[in-house]
Amino acid sequence: MKSDFILAVTQLAAERKLPKDRILRVLEDTLLSVYKKDENIARQDVFLRISPDEGTVKLFSRRKVVEEVRDPLREVSLEEALKVNPHAKIGDIVDVEIPPTNTGRIAAQTAKQIMLQRLSEAEKEYIYEEFAPKEGELVGGAIQRIEPKYIIVDLGKAEGILPPAEQVQTERYRVGQRFRFYLLEVSKTPKGPQIILSRTHPNLVRRLFELEIPEVREGAVEIKALARDAGYRTKVAVVSHREGVDPLGACIGLRGIRIQNIINELRGEKVDLVLWHPDPRQFIANALSPVQVLDIELNEKEKTALVIISDAHYPLAIGKDGKNVRLAAKLTGWRIDIKSLSAVRERRSVHYVEKPEAPPEEAAPEEPAPPEAEEKEEARAEAPPEEAPATPEEVEEKPKPQIRFAEDIFAGRMPPALKSEKEKRKAKKRPKPLREEEEFDFEGEAF
Repeated sequence: MKSDFILAVTQLAAERKLPKDRILRVLEDTLLSVYKKDENIARQDVFLRISPDEGTVKLFSRRKVVEEVRDPLREVSLEEALKVNPHAKIGDIVDVEIPPTNTGRIAAQTAKQIMLQRLSEAEKEYIYEEFAPKEGELVGGAIQRIEPKYIIVDLGKAEGILPPAEQVQTERYRVGQRFRFYLLEVSKTPKGPQIILSRTHPNLVRRLFELEIPEVREGAVEIKALARDAGYRTKVAVVSHREGVDPLGACIGLRGIRIQNIINELRGEKVDLVLWHPDPRQFIANALSPVQVLDIELNEKEKTALVIISDAHYPLAIGKDGKNVRLAAKLTGWRIDIKSLSAVRERRSVHYVEKPEAPPEEAAPEEPAPPEAEEKEEARAEAPPEEAPATPEEVEEKPKPQIRFAEDIFAGRMPPALKSEKEKRKAKKRPKPLREEEEFDFEGEAF
C-alpha cells in the first residue's frame, strides 16, 4: 500500500511538474469533498490528512470539550478528550479521529474528475507563483514551435510567448535553438498564466552584464545609462564606486572574454562601453567615442548640445543611418547636433554689416575762367555748326535689317523682302514656255 501510493504520487508530480506536497494537498481536498457527501460528516467540522510516508488517510472532526454533551457531532466529553489530548480542559478544541465512510463507484468517479480539475488549477497557480517574482529577470528556454503571430518558447515548467514586437529583426529563430530571454510580464488569464518574453528590451543587456561580470553584480561597477538599437548596436555607460577598479577593464575582462560572452549571447550585436562623467560636456564627448570632439556648446534651457568635430570624423560621428549620434543622444539625455569644422567656420565667417551712406557733396564756389578757356570758347563759336542728330521720323525711314526668327524659319515664313528675292531666283531658273510653232504633234507616234 505504501509503495504503490508513494509511486503514484511521485509519478503524478513528475507528469504535472508539481512538488509532492502540492499533490498531497490536492488529494486531501478531493477526498474531503467526496466524504462530505455523507450527511453526518457534512454536519461536522472535519478535515483530512494523508501521511506522505505511510500513505494512510485519516479523517478528523474538530469538537469542543464540554461537561455534558448535547450535540455529539460537534461536542465531546472531557473523558473522551483526555484520550486524545492528556492536557485537554473544558472549553478546548480537540481533533477526534472518525472512520471514513465507504464510497461507491459513483463517488470514485466524482473524486477522479474533481482531482483532475484541482490538479489543473494547482498547476496554473504554481506556474504563476513560480514566474511572477521573476519579472524583469533572465530566463532560459528553447524555441518549441514557430507560429505566424508569435513564437512559443519552452521554459521547462511552462511555456512563454515571444511576440513579433519583441523579436530582433537580425536574428533567425529555429526550432530547438536556445536563448536567454528577458521576462517582460506574467499575467493571469482564463486559460492560465501568460508569460511574455522579450529579446529587444534594453534591460536584457543589463541583466547579461550582471550575469557575466561579478563587479557589476556586486555593485563595484554601476551601469549609469544604457541605450540600445536591438540587433545592431548598444551603448553602455559605466562608472566605478570602488577605488582601484577600472570600470571599462572590469567589463571587458581578460582578453575580452567577458564582453565577448555578452556579444555572443546577443548574436553579434556591437556593444560600446562608455565611461560615465558628471560633466555633461565630457559625458557627451565620451558617448561619441572613438570620434575626437573639438568643442561642445551646451544650451541648458533647451537641453541641446552643438558638437564640433573635424571633417574627417564627421561620417564616423553620425554613423550608419545616424545610429551612433542617435544612441549617444539617448544615452546622455541631450539632443545632439553635430557640425563639421568647415561648416562652422563658413557659418561664422559671414557677417552682415550695413555700409554708411556718403554725405552729400557741397556745391563748390564758381571760380573765374582762365584766359585760355576764353580763347577756346571763341574758337568754338567761329567753327561751322555740326549736323544735328537725326529725328525719330528719319530713323524710321531708314531700311531696317531683316531679322529671321526661329519660329518663322520652322513655320516656313520669311520677311517679304527676302521672299521677293527668292521668287526672282526661281523665275530665272524656270524654263521658258514653247512657242506655238515649236510645239510637236505626238499623234501617231509609237513609243
